[in-house]
Amino acid sequence: MDVAVLFAVFIAGLFIGIPVTITLGLSSMAYLLLSDIPLVVMPQKIYAGIDVFVLLSIPGFILAGNLMNNGGITERIIRFANALVGWVRGGLGLTNIGASMLFGGITGTAVADAASIGGVMIPGMKKAGYPADFSAAVTAASSTVGPIIPPSVPMIIVGALSGISVGKMFLAGAVPGILMGLGMMATCYVVSVRKNFPKQPWQGVGEIGRAFGGAFWALAMTGIILYGLLSGIATPTETAIVASVYAFIVGAFVYRELPLRLVPKIITDSAVSAAAILALVGFANVFGWILVSERIPQAIADGVLSITDNPILVILMINILLLFIGMFMETIAALIILFVPLLSLATAVGVDPLHFATFAVLNLMIGLTTPPVGVCLFVCAGIAKLPLTPVVRAIFPFLLSNLIVLLMVSYIPALATWLPNQILP
Repeated sequence: MDVAVLFAVFIAGLFIGIPVTITLGLSSMAYLLLSDIPLVVMPQKIYAGIDVFVLLSIPGFILAGNLMNNGGITERIIRFANALVGWVRGGLGLTNIGASMLFGGITGTAVADAASIGGVMIPGMKKAGYPADFSAAVTAASSTVGPIIPPSVPMIIVGALSGISVGKMFLAGAVPGILMGLGMMATCYVVSVRKNFPKQPWQGVGEIGRAFGGAFWALAMTGIILYGLLSGIATPTETAIVASVYAFIVGAFVYRELPLRLVPKIITDSAVSAAAILALVGFANVFGWILVSERIPQAIADGVLSITDNPILVILMINILLLFIGMFMETIAALIILFVPLLSLATAVGVDPLHFATFAVLNLMIGLTTPPVGVCLFVCAGIAKLPLTPVVRAIFPFLLSNLIVLLMVSYIPALATWLPNQILP
């Protein structure tokens, strides 16, 4: 009965549009009130959920991304991507995807990518003659690459939940992220040729050199982050702080586009964003603890294994579940609630934990572009001043491309595990 109330309150909260953080808290509170468990457990479990050292890196990476975004990074990365691929048919769409691949490696969050790149590229694509729905769709789809290519906030969450090295998690996302980007570029090109979208004139090798020179300091930030983690000279938290200091210096004194008067507001906004994520982590930890105490994860694992213990079918079932959950639930909440029980199920049939973590995050990133709760869809549709329906129709080919990559990563473990095992054995 208590568990039924837990799920009833949770589903009702999501259905009527209550933010998922509050919904998790309300449903957990309802469960505790009906049970014999003292309410003091709730703040204890909230604190235990956020009392993880690696989570301190999240505010640092968010701050670094915001500093770079306000310091001229978006325009320089778009210029560099445009110099590389803008001359191809549908070049601005390809530029959009390429910029997301480069920009996502700095912010680590899909929504930041969708808002920043979309704010520049969607109006620019519409002005150049691209349909508004296509412009919004390609921006929303490509924004999901950000949390796959390192650094990645969801990967940090997974590392905190599972004990897997954050450095390995970052590296595990590199190849799948590149595959996602290339797959969407191919899709964009095919659609552009079929619909005769415009292209820009070739600007020459000199423009590529100038654009790369302008974007160099921005792109170097990803190298600094990875070097700090892979060399072992810094923890993820220390690397995030170094990245923030670097972003401030580059934005304020190299690019000279970061006004010092904006820095306090940027810090405040970053703190609010980080606090929202950590609050979600805390409440989701309470919810997850209740599920574990009620042996729900074991029931799920036993139920699946009673049907089949074939790894191919189990992976397929996990993918279907995560894709469905991703349509309705925020990524970090879904990870905290489902990751550990599904990891137990995956390892029970011989799936490598690093491999599972990679395709689990990839699943939930795709959920950011699927209705009814695809946050990136709403962001890009808002920028394009369109209702959601035409954007959903236009994004379908890109969803198909991402699902193909998901299946590749799910059934070819080396795509996720080879690089981290080579560099961090």
